[in-house]
Amino acid sequence: MQILSAENLSKQYDDRQLFAGLSFGVQQGERIGLIGVNGSGKSTLLKIVAGVEQPDSGQVTYRNGTRVAYLAQQPEMDERITVRDYMFSGTGERRHLLRDYDEIVSGLRESPDDPALLQRLSDVSAQLDAAGAWDAQTEVEAILSRLGISDLNQPLGTLSGGQRRRVALAHALIEPADLLILDEPTNHLDADTVDWLETLLGRLPSALLLITHDRYVLDRLVKHTWELDRGTLYQYEGGYSVFLQQKLERAAQRAADQQRQASIMRRELAWLRQGPTGRGTKQKARIERITDMQDQPEAAPDQSLEITLGTQRLGTRVLELKDVAKAYDHRTLFSHLDLEIGRGERLGIVGPNGSGKSTLLNLLAQRDQADAGIVERGETVQLAYYDQESEALNESLRVIDYVTEAAALVRTSDGQIVSAADMLDRFLFPPRMHYALIGTLSGGERRRLYLLRTLMFAPNVLMLDEPSNDLDVQTLAALETYLDNFGGTLIIASHDRYLLDRTVDHLLVFEGNGVVRTFPGSYSAYAADRRERQAQQARPVERNPAAKPTREPRPRTLSFKEKRELATLEERIASLEAQQAELNARLSSGDTSYDEMQRLAESLSATGSELEQAFERWAELAAIAENTA
Repeated sequence: MQILSAENLSKQYDDRQLFAGLSFGVQQGERIGLIGVNGSGKSTLLKIVAGVEQPDSGQVTYRNGTRVAYLAQQPEMDERITVRDYMFSGTGERRHLLRDYDEIVSGLRESPDDPALLQRLSDVSAQLDAAGAWDAQTEVEAILSRLGISDLNQPLGTLSGGQRRRVALAHALIEPADLLILDEPTNHLDADTVDWLETLLGRLPSALLLITHDRYVLDRLVKHTWELDRGTLYQYEGGYSVFLQQKLERAAQRAADQQRQASIMRRELAWLRQGPTGRGTKQKARIERITDMQDQPEAAPDQSLEITLGTQRLGTRVLELKDVAKAYDHRTLFSHLDLEIGRGERLGIVGPNGSGKSTLLNLLAQRDQADAGIVERGETVQLAYYDQESEALNESLRVIDYVTEAAALVRTSDGQIVSAADMLDRFLFPPRMHYALIGTLSGGERRRLYLLRTLMFAPNVLMLDEPSNDLDVQTLAALETYLDNFGGTLIIASHDRYLLDRTVDHLLVFEGNGVVRTFPGSYSAYAADRRERQAQQARPVERNPAAKPTREPRPRTLSFKEKRELATLEERIASLEAQQAELNARLSSGDTSYDEMQRLAESLSATGSELEQAFERWAELAAIAENTA
């Protein structure tokens, strides 16, 4: 069943045509990934589909009753309201009922005997029951907690940009929808949370239309890949890997068609040069066909980004941390950290948001000072640091001027000397954009421009902090190819599991609470190792009986009732341990819904308390029994 139909959509900004004549439909439960280079109009298309923005022409039609949830790439929020108020804002049925309920309860505090309010309370309570909305509060708290937001009474204005975006993601997920429209939902999430989100989205019955740079999400979650390429929407069946294969086949077919066309034109032109004497109908038609073929524009090649910048010589001594400590707001991020990073190393840094990954990079880049310890850098190190802030680009500066500030000429990896303008062309900034103001660029285009400038310094030590944020998959693929051939030292902090697997060979893992450890392998190997460790911890452990007291002043024997209690306790402990193991396994499996997680966590806590009490009583009775045996 089709829930959405778009016909002849077009959109233009100033003199820049993003797309024209786009028509498509979305079926119930369909999962679609939208890709394309930054600035191609992906986010604009999603805004039009979501009804946030109007097309210049064309229309979007929804089936009656279709519920839509939308996450913008840059969510607009009233910073004066709290997280709780924002979460229950919107048009969803459960949100509406809960707001009504809060208003009624507030009114009854002032007029507890008001019959109209009491009747409304009864009516709304019945509606809340019918809609299953009483659990909404628990669901909100559970999903926000999983996204790293614990205080629902905190004003939005006090949150960081990444935290506000995670609140907006929770807002989109909490209300049941027929179509979920997500623009870069994995931005500002750590790798563990991306795993959780991927599992959650996979279980939802909603149709899904999303933009994401996460190739694993595109490959595992979506069933249809749409590519927006210079105003044309190409539709492919399958995930990211199938898209790549089909796009290669399309490019090969286009090349074959162009070669065939060129061969025909060569033959026809040769015929024309012979000066055919006849000018009958057939000859005239042939000449007209040749003229039409000559007038046809050549098919433009696929947009592809090529990174071929050079690097500088690097000595054996690169970066070293000795007994380094750092804290923020009386919270220790890491302490007594010793780390030596050598020439040619490829290190990935992973961990929860706020655990200290970016702080460590800032210390290595000498943008911040350690609270204790020493950070040393080798004499030949030429370090470039691609951070998350894009250096707060000067919006009044022209694109070409921003790049030439770094270098007017650069040397490529094959020794060529290339101008800054040529490098802009290679980074998919056509000549018409060279003199555009940076303020007119999209967020993704700014990130791509910042990446170009970073690499133009020809570093031999390259640090990348969340490079996937706001970069399209084509730019990421080109960056990965560049990193394959990068001969210097590479350090990447990222939530992008695909990027980490592709580019690094060992990890520095921030586990939270100041714990940092190394792992000698890829991210996928680390994730598998962690799952195995969690499974082992969830298995019941055989406990030894309590030690026999060294001295029992007044030994006594167990009563008949206590003997029966001891036997019952042993059975109860075995049952509770099995129950605890099952709850741990279900929580760590990722297969539970966000409203079920809260119930499982509460059950696990209650089971643990009951098990501890049972052990204490068992140990007490067992000690008496042993002492009198």
